[in-house]
Amino acid sequence: MGRAGAPFRMFELLAAVILCPAILAGCASPGEPNERKPPVPQAVTDLSAEQSGDDVVLAFTLPDESVDGRQLDQLPSIEIFRDFEPAAAAASHPLAPASPTLLLTVPSEMVDRYSNAGRVRITGALQASDFENHPNAVAVYVVRTRVSPKRDSPDSNAVSLRIHPAADPIDDLKAEITPSAVALTWTPPQRTIAGPAPSVGPYRIYRAEIQPQPVAAAAAPGDANAAAPAATEKSMPQVALVKIAETSAPPFSDNQIVLGATYEYSVRSIVQYPDQAIESADSNIVTITPKDIFPPAAPLGLVVVPVPSQEATPAHLELSWAISPETDVAGYNVYRSEQAGVQGTRQNADLLIAPAFRDMNVQPGRRYFYSVTAVDRSGNESPASAVVSGGVPAERQPAP
Repeated sequence: MGRAGAPFRMFELLAAVILCPAILAGCASPGEPNERKPPVPQAVTDLSAEQSGDDVVLAFTLPDESVDGRQLDQLPSIEIFRDFEPAAAAASHPLAPASPTLLLTVPSEMVDRYSNAGRVRITGALQASDFENHPNAVAVYVVRTRVSPKRDSPDSNAVSLRIHPAADPIDDLKAEITPSAVALTWTPPQRTIAGPAPSVGPYRIYRAEIQPQPVAAAAAPGDANAAAPAATEKSMPQVALVKIAETSAPPFSDNQIVLGATYEYSVRSIVQYPDQAIESADSNIVTITPKDIFPPAAPLGLVVVPVPSQEATPAHLELSWAISPETDVAGYNVYRSEQAGVQGTRQNADLLIAPAFRDMNVQPGRRYFYSVTAVDRSGNESPASAVVSGGVPAERQPAP
């Protein structure tokens, strides 16, 4: 029995020796998983494109799953492709070109700069050569993404875009304060990046109202028990510009303003092409805080009337003048001098609300020279009115 079993045991031993190398890779490390194929992102399906000035803005949703339904564990890199087709061909079949040209690559570690909540927005500049080498053509864009260098995602939906050169951005926009508005002036552009500009106009006016943001002042170092610091104003944040008007030519007056508010302005010009209108990029940005620096007009109709003494009331002078027609006048000042051609000193301690003043501090027999000014709510004081003289007679002298 022992000798009969020996050959069998020898056979088992040889079989183990022969088979073990063949399965060594699989059985030697049972805890190690097999390598999986690198994920291939799903295709982008919502690519859109629009021209803004001499840029093309592409927007799309970044894929978060692979073509086999696996969740991507990292942001994919992005590849932007572009080609040009004749306008008629692109209109009949806006499909991806057979061999598109790689225009731009965004590495995965930089994708965050262009995305917000999974929505990507990438701006690509158009060059003069794009218009010179492809006149009357349509730009066709597609996007691919990748996680592994071994394989791209499928092509996105193709987007075709008829492009035209925009007018050069306005670079000399100026803003000035007038009594009732902010006046904008600029020089109409004459060229595009591809040559002379065709018909330019209208112009679109953009504005943003800037709100100062409170910021807490820093506590003294080491002062753990310091009270909460008071808020102060800091520099103005960037705010989106909003279109407020169109005008056929400069200048433009914005009378929908609030004194003391701070505004930013930009102007964009429109170039009219047979098939569409192209808006330029923003002009230089101007910032202005309108304030009332314009004084009211001088009061009119000043009259000085002497009033003789009556019982306990000494002789004095009564002044009156016409009410200012300006709506922001806060009050009036009265000036008196004893010398012609000199404004003299102010007689009222506080602004006079009514257009009248009683001068009780006059000496009989002396002549005084009066003028009146108007002051608005911003503290601007008008020029002096016409000078009017007057006085009360000395005793036993006839009234002048």
